[in-house]
Amino acid sequence: MRRVVVTGMSGISPLGNDWETIERRLRAGESGVTTLPRYDEFDGLKTKLAGKVEEGPLPAHYDRKRLRGMSRGALLAVRASEAALAQARLLDRPDLADRIGVAYGSCLGGAEMLMRLGGAWSQKNTRGILASSYVQVLSHCCAANVSLFFHLRGRMYPTCSACTSGSQAIGYSYESIRSGYTDVMVAGGAEELCVGLTGLFDAMGAASTKNEAPSTNPRPFDSDRDGLVVSEGAGTIVLEALDHAQSRGVPILAEVVGFGTNCDGSHITNPEPMQMRRAMEMALTDARLSPSSIGYVHAHATGTELGDIAESQATAALFGNGTPVGATKSFQGHTLGATGALETWLTLEMQRSRWFAPIKNLENVDPRCGDLDYLRGAGRSIDTEHVMVNNFAFGGVNTSLIFRAFPISN
Repeated sequence: MRRVVVTGMSGISPLGNDWETIERRLRAGESGVTTLPRYDEFDGLKTKLAGKVEEGPLPAHYDRKRLRGMSRGALLAVRASEAALAQARLLDRPDLADRIGVAYGSCLGGAEMLMRLGGAWSQKNTRGILASSYVQVLSHCCAANVSLFFHLRGRMYPTCSACTSGSQAIGYSYESIRSGYTDVMVAGGAEELCVGLTGLFDAMGAASTKNEAPSTNPRPFDSDRDGLVVSEGAGTIVLEALDHAQSRGVPILAEVVGFGTNCDGSHITNPEPMQMRRAMEMALTDARLSPSSIGYVHAHATGTELGDIAESQATAALFGNGTPVGATKSFQGHTLGATGALETWLTLEMQRSRWFAPIKNLENVDPRCGDLDYLRGAGRSIDTEHVMVNNFAFGGVNTSLIFRAFPISN
């Protein structure tokens, strides 16, 4: 079995598009959540909150020909992947293209385009349907465009499993490289902001409606939580076989040592704590570690009642209250298909900086939540060898990833 390491990572989020900016905002306690005035245009939509990505102009090589098959989510995926591949020194390497694969996912390939197609049905005309509409709504739109944009010809894993899309992409990439099927994998997840997706959570009563104070939401594990905030973004992690990375002489950022994923098999939206815990145990077994070896857990922490209680109880049953637990959704909202990859990136950056952000807006822990060492206040300096990133999705999908610090060589 080959060892698997991280040689590139990047993301685009409501907090910023580079670690320097994001770290500054995390340390300052700044939120990436805001109100969207355009949501006022939609009758019946109670939430006006969102985490929106701020972008500058596109570089010149993003021409019309390359953009026409991309949804906005796919564009975010490509932008994040370009930065991660550059860090890994893998841009413009046609000699390696056959052994570089892609694993990428999202909740919906192109949510906005899907809304247009729905409009064609309701309005009984096809004026909104374009020649490129089909490729923009493909469930593997993100994975396909990352492969096409960078001319990568290895394996492709479209991981469309809602909020575990990004983390499953990383986990399956790890398994693919470890087993020798590929040398490098570009793994991640992306999601574009869309009133349709926001409206779904709104209809379920799962979205926060405290529109007058956007920076105070979401509130994971807090007694006064009232739901999640739907956001957009993308995260990309470049995974590589250790021997392959060493032969290229590139800096190694972390090592993937454990992955667990399973299904609840019980309810499509209500989480099952026992199976959440089992996914974490699977990752620990894969990494050959005990719970006491983990120095930080990044929780999924959506800020919903059922999710917070189930996850925290599962985590407490395994770790007790001696392991620090954080959650960056509290700063940027829920980026859905991007969340697993974005939170992995932020966790690895925090591990490298030896400082971990607090859970924003956590003032009064819900007594129904598990007894955990929730990071609060100004964050905490932690020097740890192992970190865990957990994500849980509708459909009863559970994931857990474990990373080991690697000597910093850059």
